[in-house]
Amino acid sequence: MRGCLALLLSAFPRLAGFLTGRPGNDRQPGRKNGVGVDHSAETIGRHPLGGRMDGPTLRARQAPLKAAYRRTPAKATVWLHAEGTLDFGGISCRVQTQTGEIVAGLHEATGGDGTTICSGEMLLQALVACAGVTLAAVGAAMGLTLQGGRVRAKGEWDARGTLGVDAEAPVGFRSVQLEFEVESDASPEQLEKLLHVTERYCVVFQTLRHSPEINSVIRRIAV
Repeated sequence: MRGCLALLLSAFPRLAGFLTGRPGNDRQPGRKNGVGVDHSAETIGRHPLGGRMDGPTLRARQAPLKAAYRRTPAKATVWLHAEGTLDFGGISCRVQTQTGEIVAGLHEATGGDGTTICSGEMLLQALVACAGVTLAAVGAAMGLTLQGGRVRAKGEWDARGTLGVDAEAPVGFRSVQLEFEVESDASPEQLEKLLHVTERYCVVFQTLRHSPEINSVIRRIAV
């Protein structure tokens, strides 16, 4: 969970203006909708659902944490952090993650050359990661037999917004779709409950659905 939330936070340094970049080997063609070009990003996540941690093991690990949080609610407050180094010459932002440095830059739809990472897709990847982990945890708690599966997230945005071409165009995603496929003998009713509970307890999903308060500041440092 901590990793996917850190990925979500690492996406924010470039999301303010949504001037994002995309890896050169994973390009999505734009499509005309009569008023401009919309670009969609799709991320596919794999997760070996079950196998390493069953319901009793998960409950045993979480029980003392839940008990501590009930006794002292303040202990449940966790601050996650992300930091980036600004590269004004390249119009990019270098973000450190647990698996190495990520360089986010301009999306091709806003003038980029396609060689840098798309922070919009980083946001979708954080959603995929968090939703996948949450689904696996909920499935284990429910005692479902989940052999494997895939998670897909797709978001659509209009480049006119971040470029200031049209004041009525939104800046950021105007829609996000999340899809799960699971290998399981669970009934349709069980899968529906699995989806509902996953949505309820997925931190990134809930963050996107109910936007948190975001404050920003800028400070000058000596040259």
